[in-house]
Amino acid sequence: MADPAAHVFNGKLYIYPSHDWEAGAEEDDDGGHFQMKDYHALSFDDLENGKATDHGVIFSVEQVPWAEKQLWDSDVVEKDGKYYYVFSAKGYDGVFRLGVAVADKPEGPFTPRPFAIRGSFSIDPCVFKDDDGTIYTYFGGLWGGQLQWWQPLYHGFETIPGKYGDKNGLIDLGPAPDRKTQLFAKPDAPALPSWVVKMNDDMEFAEAPRCVLILDKDGQPLKAGDPHRFFEASWMHKYNGKYYFSYSTGDSHFLCYAIGDNPYGPFTYQGVLMTPVVGWTTHHAIAEYKGKWYLFHHDCVPSNDKTWLRSLKVCELHYNADGTIQQIEGLDK
Repeated sequence: MADPAAHVFNGKLYIYPSHDWEAGAEEDDDGGHFQMKDYHALSFDDLENGKATDHGVIFSVEQVPWAEKQLWDSDVVEKDGKYYYVFSAKGYDGVFRLGVAVADKPEGPFTPRPFAIRGSFSIDPCVFKDDDGTIYTYFGGLWGGQLQWWQPLYHGFETIPGKYGDKNGLIDLGPAPDRKTQLFAKPDAPALPSWVVKMNDDMEFAEAPRCVLILDKDGQPLKAGDPHRFFEASWMHKYNGKYYFSYSTGDSHFLCYAIGDNPYGPFTYQGVLMTPVVGWTTHHAIAEYKGKWYLFHHDCVPSNDKTWLRSLKVCELHYNADGTIQQIEGLDK
């Protein structure tokens, strides 16, 4: 299992991973070897001394009318006593979009809605509920996640706002012969960003998605050639009133983080959260449980570095007095 999301519901810790299996698919840069077809839910009463309870399959791709295959990264949020599972999957047209499944309990089972979220694209949703109850979804992933198909129109450092539902503010590049980032961005150009959007009461997009800007110490966007720029796997958590946006750098194999004053950003780059692990990259979640902070991630140690067969891991996360996070050595965990 891989790509963990982690949340505390009703005093219990829940992990929502994707479910790797040996599909026999050829490995490629578009992630065709990641053929996940269902989701599980895990829970803990005691993370450090107890055992995980596997609640089994909470839904599968056969239950999602619009999705053909590849149930990738996902996240869960509670709203008004219901639990909303926001996930990414590839449709019959070959395009990744986001979907929603709903349950009455955090362990499911979840019932997928028949249509993808209107206006959604790409992969790796992180669903963040702020202190005032407002819910935001962060999403996007390059190469196989197709984020490079959807480029922002920049006006200064901000996207040109567009009316929800049309393509103002986005250049739809469509399927490209070579879908790698470098086809669209020179090393000294601003890196392609993750996206954030406020959700409405029905857990649909309430507005046009906005770029998540990661700035350097001089207030300039990180460049496409920077090994610490965004690639995939957004996560948002809040600590001492600040918003921590963390992410995977993909082909440079880091987990990095940036800090901002509001959920839309911009976020100022702080450093490497975790150094490379065994495996091509890692996804993660950060959550507080029983007074301690934890980093949940995955690697490929048990499968001898088969990147499509990953295993979940967890380690304690420590903050410095100034709010920065102590770097974790990936090969030590």
